[in-house]
Amino acid sequence: MRYRLTFIAGVALGYVLGTRAGRERYEQLKKSARQFTENPAVRNAAESAAHSGRDFAGKAYHSVSDKVGAKVPASVAERVRSLRDRSGQNGFEDDWGTTNT
Repeated sequence: MRYRLTFIAGVALGYVLGTRAGRERYEQLKKSARQFTENPAVRNAAESAAHSGRDFAGKAYHSVSDKVGAKVPASVAERVRSLRDRSGQNGFEDDWGTTNT
C-alpha cells in the first residue's frame, strides 16, 4: 500500500510539473509561430503561392471542363457554366455545396 501511494504521488507530481512545463513550451512555440507569420517576407511568399495556386487551378479547371463538359450530368454542367462565366470576371467564389431553397 505504501508503494502504491508513493507511486500515485509521484505520478501526480510529474503530471503537474509536466503540464506546467508543457504549457510554457506551448506558449513559446505559439509566440514563435506568430512572429514567423508576421514576417513580411513570409507573408509575401504565402500570397504569391496562393496566387500561383489559384492561377494553376483556374487553368486546370478550364482544361478539364473543356474535355469532360459533355460527359457530366446536366446539374453539374450548369454549375460549371456558371462558374466559367463568373471566372471570366475574376470571381473565384462558387456556390458548390450549397442548397438552393
